Amino acid sequence: MDNKQADIKSQIIKITDLADYQDGSVISRTLINKKTGTVTFFAFDEGQGLSEHTTPFDAMVYVVDGEAEIIISGKSFNLKEGEMIIMPANQPHSLKAVKRFKMILTMIRSQ
Repeated sequence: MDNKQADIKSQIIKITDLADYQDGSVISRTLINKKTGTVTFFAFDEGQGLSEHTTPFDAMVYVVDGEAEIIISGKSFNLKEGEMIIMPANQPHSLKAVKRFKMILTMIRSQ
C-alpha cells in the first residue's frame, strides 16, 4: 500500500502488502487499537526480533510469510507461513526472524 496511513476499513487487502521488509529493521503497523485489544502487523528482517518480555494478556501470533523462532518460558518454537501460536499471559517470550518474516499479533485485553 502506498499510503501507510490510509484507512483500511472496508477494503480487500493482501495481508503481506501491509508493510515491506526493510534491511536491519522491524516494521510494525497497528491495524486495530481498542480498549479491548489490538491487532498489529509486523515485518521482521532476518536476524531481527523482539527481546524477552511479558504481557498481562494472552497474545496470538500468526505467521503470514517467512520463518520465526518464538521462545516462551525458555521453550523454543519454530513457526513458518500459515502457522500460529498463543503466547500465554505473564510468561516471558521473545521473537526472532530465522528468515525474514511477517506476522499478525492479536492481543485481547481480558483476563
